[in-house]
Amino acid sequence: MRFIPSQEDNMAFGNPTKYWQLTPGKVRSTEWDDAVRQASEEYCHRMHNLFCDNCHSHVARAMNLMNYNGSTSWNMFKLWFYMLIYGKYVSFGGVLKTWLPFTILTLIVLVIVGLSVGIPHAVR
Repeated sequence: MRFIPSQEDNMAFGNPTKYWQLTPGKVRSTEWDDAVRQASEEYCHRMHNLFCDNCHSHVARAMNLMNYNGSTSWNMFKLWFYMLIYGKYVSFGGVLKTWLPFTILTLIVLVIVGLSVGIPHAVR
């Protein structure tokens, strides 16, 4: 597993391709800026990794601190789900950066599986 240090303005996987615009009026406890600052101070000392403790966990921590939308149960899975529903791509290039690699890999796997299944039939 690869560990990535958290660095401000230096994203490990490139610039964001999708965002969910939060509403400051849904903050229920700590001020927005204070929650973001506190979460950032906490996460600047952590090593980010792809699966367990990543940028989505960092954002979820800030949302928990501010009690966003009356909830303190934000986590990377819940955030992913809301991003899936409410998120907007930053541009058409963002759509391509998000989905093109997945599409290419899926097509390669399908072609390989299709060829391997089709080879025994061709030999007969």
